[in-house]
Amino acid sequence: MAGMSLPDFLSDRRNPASTESFLRRSLEAVFDIGRHILAKSRGEKIIEYKEIALFLGREKVIPLELSQKLIPIAGYRNRLVHFYHEISDKELYEIIKKDLGDIEDFVKAIERFLRVYRRNTHKVRG
Repeated sequence: MAGMSLPDFLSDRRNPASTESFLRRSLEAVFDIGRHILAKSRGEKIIEYKEIALFLGREKVIPLELSQKLIPIAGYRNRLVHFYHEISDKELYEIIKKDLGDIEDFVKAIERFLRVYRRNTHKVRG
């Protein structure tokens, strides 16, 4: 949907609705992955999404710059869940046009972290 023009995106009411759902689910996955990694690798029991973002950077799981980008994203996820009626279709469109790269950067950072973590874990056991 990010490849659509704004008029095409808005021409079908299913586009914003499915975008909102997929975006919310993607953001929840980002923070669930972060929470799990912090719990398993650092023993941190963090529930709040903004704290997860902060700790991921502080613990060098992801770059600090990315961690700082995730903090407002955590707030946006909360808007999607609790204040969905305040989010416009145009706002959703702008987010998928401009900000999906942050989720892609997160995935790449987690992949790097897991490679190093596995390598270090195998050294300790082996």
